[in-house]
Amino acid sequence: MTGGEVLDIGAEAIWTMLAMCAPVMLIGLAVGVVIALLQALTQVQEMTLVFVPKIIAIFLALLIFLPLMAALLSNFMMTVVDRIVAG
Repeated sequence: MTGGEVLDIGAEAIWTMLAMCAPVMLIGLAVGVVIALLQALTQVQEMTLVFVPKIIAIFLALLIFLPLMAALLSNFMMTVVDRIVAG
């Protein structure tokens, strides 16, 4: 395996990781921004208020996007195995 092939696999691994975590992270970000906006509008500055809605939203996002995440990881693994077998 040449250095270029190793770099290709590394780049593909990074893109796969970003594609896997992006939906969950974006939902967590959106919920955090909405809660922060509500806190700013109502002047309720409770630090623990952010955690419960964000945790619930992230768990729901994981339940929804877990099949997509598994498919992405499976496709990446099949690509790596094919490259190993091809030699």
